[in-house]
Amino acid sequence: MIDYFYLFIYKFFTLLSKLLPRKVMDLLLLGLSKIIYRLDNKHRQIIHTNLELAFGNTQTKAQLDKIGIRTFYNMLQTIIGFMKRYGKTQQELLENVSFQNEQFVQHAIDTNQKIIFMTGHYSNWELLAPAIAAKFNITLAAVGRKLDSRLMDQVLKKNREQFGVELLYRKGAMKGMIKALKNGKAVGLLLDQNLREKQGGIKVDFFGKSVGHSPAASILSRTLDATIIPAFITTDDYENYTVTFHEPLPIIKTEDKDKDIRLMTQAQADITQKVIEAKPEEWFWVHKRWKTYYPDLYNGYGS
Repeated sequence: MIDYFYLFIYKFFTLLSKLLPRKVMDLLLLGLSKIIYRLDNKHRQIIHTNLELAFGNTQTKAQLDKIGIRTFYNMLQTIIGFMKRYGKTQQELLENVSFQNEQFVQHAIDTNQKIIFMTGHYSNWELLAPAIAAKFNITLAAVGRKLDSRLMDQVLKKNREQFGVELLYRKGAMKGMIKALKNGKAVGLLLDQNLREKQGGIKVDFFGKSVGHSPAASILSRTLDATIIPAFITTDDYENYTVTFHEPLPIIKTEDKDKDIRLMTQAQADITQKVIEAKPEEWFWVHKRWKTYYPDLYNGYGS
C-alpha cells in the first residue's frame, strides 16, 4: 500500500511541477528547503560537521546556513527536474544544457576507447547521465541503488532509460560494468560516498583527511584499459546547466597493482575536491563522507 502512496505523491508533484510557473516553483522549493534545513537537526549538524572538517573555521555561521539550505534546494531541484524530464525528447532534454571540453569524450568515442564517466552527488547529478547519453548518442550504464519501493524503482528505471541510460544495481554491479564496457557501452559512477574497507573501499586523502573511497573505476580502468573521464554538472539559475568534462585520468600500470589502484583512486578524489572547492554550495553535504576514519565525528547523528 505504501508503494501506491509514494506513486501518488510522485505523480502529484509531477503535475504540480508542470502546471506552476518556474519562478513560482523555485520559490516553493526554496521555502521548503529552508523549512527542512531548520527542522532536520540531524542532517543540519552533519552538513556543518562536514563543512568544518573540509574548510576549517573559515566559514561563518551565515555561510554554513547558506550552503546548508542550498544542499536541500539542490536535492529538491534534482527531484523536480527528474519529474519534468519524463516524456521529453532528446532535443528537448538538451535545450538548456551546454558542454565544456566535449573533445575529450568525442576523441575517446572516435578512437573506440572504453569510457568510464566518474562524478559525484553534485548539482543536478540525475541530469548528468541522460544529458551525456543524449549528447553523444551512446548507451551509458549507470550504477545506482535499488529503491525500497518497487513501483518507484520502476518509475526511476523507466525515466532514465528513455534517454539511453541503463541502470545497474549496486549488487553485482562490477560484473554488469565489465559486460557493458566490453559491449561498447560507457559506464557512469558516482564516487563521492564513504565506503568502508570491508565493503572494498580503500584509503585516500580528501580535503586533507583520510576517507574510504571506491576503487571500482580504477580497477575497471586498469583491467580493461578504459578511459576515466571526470564529468560534473553545475548551474547558476536551475534552468540552464553546464556539463564540464575534465582531462581523462591516466591509466597506471606497474608491477605494484595495489599502488596503481590507490594512485588512480586518489586522482579521482582530487578532481572531486577541486570541483567542490570551486563551488561548495552545489555538493550534497549530508553524506557521512569521513565516517570510516573518524568514527566519532558523527556521534549522535544516527547510523
